[in-house]
Amino acid sequence: MPFSDAPGSFTASCCWCPAPLRVLCSVSEDLGCRRGEFSRKHYGSVELLISSDADGAIQRAGRFRVENGSSDENTGYTPGTWHRTDVHLENPEYYTRWYFKYFLGKVHQNYIGTDSEKNPFFLSVVLSDQNNQRVPQYHSILWRKTGTQKICLPYSPTKTLSVKSILSAMSLEKFEKGPREIFHPDIQKDLLVLEEQEGSVNFKFGVLYAKDGQLTDDEMFSNETGSESFQRFLHLLGDTITLKGWTGYRGGLDTKNDTTGTFSIYTVYQGHEIMFHVSTMLPYSRENKQQVERKRHIGNDIVTIVFQEGEETAPAFKPSMIRSHFTHIFALVRYNKQNDSYRLKIFSEESVPLFGPPLPSPPVFTNHQEFRDFVLVKLINGEKATLETPTFSQKRQRTLDMLIRSLYQDLMPDLHKNMLNRRSFSDVLPDSPKSTRKKEEARQAEFVRLGQALKLKTGVKGDAPTTLATTSFCKKEPWESQSFCSNFPHEVVCADSWGQSLLVSTDAGILLIDDGQTTVQVFDKTLQIKQMHVLEALDYLIARTDKGKDSRLLVFRLSSVQKDIETKQVIRSKYDCRENKLERTKGCHLYAINTHHSSELRIVVAIRNKLLLITKKYNPCNSLTGSSLSLSESPVEEFQYIREICLSDPPVVMTLVDGPTGDSDNMICVAYRHQFDLVNESTGESYRLHHIEANKVNFVAAIDVYEDGEAGLLLCYNYVCQYRKVYPFNGGSPLIQPSAYDFHFSWNQVPYAVVCAFPYILAFTTDSIEIRLVVNGNLVHTAVVPELQLVASRSDIYFKATAAVSGSSHSSSKEMSSRSSPQTPTAYDMLECSLSSSEGEVACKNLYKIPLSNLVGRSIERPLKSPLTPKVVTTPTSSGITSLPVTHSLSLSRMEIKEIANRTRKELLGLLDEPIPKTEGAQKQKKVSRRQSDPKQGAVRSTSSDSDFCLHLCRIISASFESYSEGRHLSTSSDPDSVANREESSPFSYPFHLTSLYDEDIIDLK
Repeated sequence: MPFSDAPGSFTASCCWCPAPLRVLCSVSEDLGCRRGEFSRKHYGSVELLISSDADGAIQRAGRFRVENGSSDENTGYTPGTWHRTDVHLENPEYYTRWYFKYFLGKVHQNYIGTDSEKNPFFLSVVLSDQNNQRVPQYHSILWRKTGTQKICLPYSPTKTLSVKSILSAMSLEKFEKGPREIFHPDIQKDLLVLEEQEGSVNFKFGVLYAKDGQLTDDEMFSNETGSESFQRFLHLLGDTITLKGWTGYRGGLDTKNDTTGTFSIYTVYQGHEIMFHVSTMLPYSRENKQQVERKRHIGNDIVTIVFQEGEETAPAFKPSMIRSHFTHIFALVRYNKQNDSYRLKIFSEESVPLFGPPLPSPPVFTNHQEFRDFVLVKLINGEKATLETPTFSQKRQRTLDMLIRSLYQDLMPDLHKNMLNRRSFSDVLPDSPKSTRKKEEARQAEFVRLGQALKLKTGVKGDAPTTLATTSFCKKEPWESQSFCSNFPHEVVCADSWGQSLLVSTDAGILLIDDGQTTVQVFDKTLQIKQMHVLEALDYLIARTDKGKDSRLLVFRLSSVQKDIETKQVIRSKYDCRENKLERTKGCHLYAINTHHSSELRIVVAIRNKLLLITKKYNPCNSLTGSSLSLSESPVEEFQYIREICLSDPPVVMTLVDGPTGDSDNMICVAYRHQFDLVNESTGESYRLHHIEANKVNFVAAIDVYEDGEAGLLLCYNYVCQYRKVYPFNGGSPLIQPSAYDFHFSWNQVPYAVVCAFPYILAFTTDSIEIRLVVNGNLVHTAVVPELQLVASRSDIYFKATAAVSGSSHSSSKEMSSRSSPQTPTAYDMLECSLSSSEGEVACKNLYKIPLSNLVGRSIERPLKSPLTPKVVTTPTSSGITSLPVTHSLSLSRMEIKEIANRTRKELLGLLDEPIPKTEGAQKQKKVSRRQSDPKQGAVRSTSSDSDFCLHLCRIISASFESYSEGRHLSTSSDPDSVANREESSPFSYPFHLTSLYDEDIIDLK
């Protein structure tokens, strides 16, 4: 039912209008629609594709997932006006290659051992300080034949962390041989090789030209030249390079003798070097009809682009036309000369996991640069997804097993020598080896020196998982935060959004906060609210107050609360709320309400191991909305007690799941002990949904998800997020057996809260926000946020975090559009922020907001204006930065990186006599870095400051990069205003941001 028909569509004057159908509408303002749409249909459907010859005889057949844009008729996108917010590289190496990023070139511990099945494993642990944000964390990597497992553990100066506890957190608790520490610095080379087995940083894609009417691969591979539109498409993909003498990534092509052609297409995208195997550029043989030399390259590419000429009505390409057992993904591209647009279609072999971004509807692109970005991201994600298919994963597992066993055999003979330490695996990590201090310092210095040299060599070689050599313009990401309230002094207990305002329960009482408005106190501090829901559509405020035996569930009328705010009456206290208490709720410790497509409001209250089902009364005479009902009257009488359900244990997490009919098939998901159960609201029967095989369980959440209208649950506990499809009741019991629709993924750190905003799912930890895709669990971004606390997430996402105060700060969300991205600050901002922290300035806590409309990619209506002011509500736009023209050649060449690296080596060794040209920005950065204090490394000691080396290297590269870019890149925009703005901005706010090789993106909280 349309949102405008929701109950409570009244004005600020609180005039009630009879509406007989209001009670049939969704409560909580249809939270399911607010969270976006979760549907795997956007990623295509599997079809059996058959190819035949000219005589109609079947040649080959295969099952492929076909993506041709969503078939949703309600989609409002049209060619030329379409803008994506979810075009991201999934599992970017900058976030996933932990050993290169956090370990290599830094003092860390490496251990070797065997599990209970006598399989060897390696464990690497490092204590790192996230970007000098005073957020020390343990990063741990477990190397096993099945793959790598990575977790992040918080650091506590008062609590020691043992190797045993780390392995226990990784579900490895039984050993055949306990871990022993490896001291030799050469182990870094071997572990880097193990990490490289996850996949290449660079990619090679095939490009096949097909003329109109060509239906066999022999015909397509025999095309000597391409059309003019094909040449323009190649120019859009990348640059034409000469292969002979080429020093960059070659993708298997000959760069010495021209045996694989003279030219090729090459580009760099977000740190990834890409070589295209173009069919018309590979050697052509008139005698060989099958063109084996061309097929040898393109047929061995995992991903192939097929550029097909002809009209839309012409016979289309099918993957079964290509005889290749290696190619798993085909991207079919057609060009339309009439409107200068490209149409895209994706074919993925059935075993390839889902990968994004999903195609728009229709999949037509009139913006060529946007099309290029989309294609490259789609193909890179597709190749990564293909590596998870059984064909490739089994090969990778065999290789990893062989490497680990070989390394284990090489190290074990030295068990009684100095390479391995004999101390027990139960010893804590901070303990230093029992050796002389000078000897240990010398070993650590050699360890760091070798690691830094290896890191530099890997970067120069082009195999580094970094965006250092990539230039990109400011791109406003959908998860970027806005400042909502600066210098918020109170402790937050819970909160919920009310229009554009935020109703917050604090230690000072209940406050109503609005951006740019004066904070208003609604209740005094005698009323301690622990949990609340603001239901604007129903004119209710539901809250759980106090604790223990005195806890109660209260219900207020929002219009009455708003009236008190407008008339500035006496602030309510706990004793003024006696008439708002719901009966039978004394002693409740938890409650939940239904949020998705329900015909009535349902509340389930947990009192120890009892569940009380309470619903809103349905009055066909509209007494609920009649004018005879006084607004000052307590709404408690509008609720009724239905039944009581007994559980075996008190629930820790509770979620209501709506049935397909709403008639005796609604369910309650509860979590306790080591399990998630489903409880039938009508009968009280309990069914096991999921059992957790772990010694310790930390329940996080159970989120009800409705995929294409069918109920499902995201069960979040420990590091795991598991999706279980919940089918309708069949004969009184739900069908909860395992399904092909079920999936699971793991977080890098245990979250305390999880928020869904499709297509994203956000995990909040004590110091970071981890953002993944719901459909496959792939990581897209990690942001370090010191002292993070999630405040509210029912609508827009609000969180509280620490920021260093430098002078007064009164920025609001309205000013954020002209500032740097909070998630991707400039290098100068990062240095200044860490400087402020090191100088001991007062650290305050601010409130920030992530607009839900930015995450789900569309505007969201609100039924009420802000209760504080009658201003017009405008939904924030997804991007406040003017888009600038982007060219795909804005990147450093391999020779330029090598030249910078050589200068770096010489300066480090003191062999560089001539000074390096420094721009004003480089000089300013150097001054700041001198004043910066060294971060504390806790028990992990380092005699050679690797952080100084990192800053030193980045400073040199930054200076060279800036001086180099002045003559090459600043001409990309002909707008004089934009040039002027760049000249006036800080030296690090150029359109091409230089991202540090060693630092992680943080949120600029200043």
